[in-house]
Amino acid sequence: MAPKNEKKSRSTINEVVTREYTIHIHRRLKGIGAKKRAPRAIDEIKKFAKIQMKTEDVRVDTKLNKFIWSKGIKNVPFRVRVRLSRRRNEDEDSAHKLYTLCTYVPCTQFKGLTNVNVDSEE
Repeated sequence: MAPKNEKKSRSTINEVVTREYTIHIHRRLKGIGAKKRAPRAIDEIKKFAKIQMKTEDVRVDTKLNKFIWSKGIKNVPFRVRVRLSRRRNEDEDSAHKLYTLCTYVPCTQFKGLTNVNVDSEE
């Protein structure tokens, strides 16, 4: 039997990285009742961040939360621009080494915007 060619590559999941995304909330809330739309939008943003950043611990910034709730519980904005930053967990007691922070990026128009890697300020 021929020997395996194993290449060990560095895991990209452990890197600290920041990216900007546009999330189409309207399609994720189709068929959701009026009084559950804003809470479900927060859950969908967390689910999106968990998939994209591959972290179990996802935290939503207060400005993003206020933007989602700005038009009330049932009239959630159709789209939102978010900055997802994967960070190291400072707490030694936590089960996860990394967490994702979701912050709001003010945006007037969503045309032509793509997913962008952002240079981390920290």
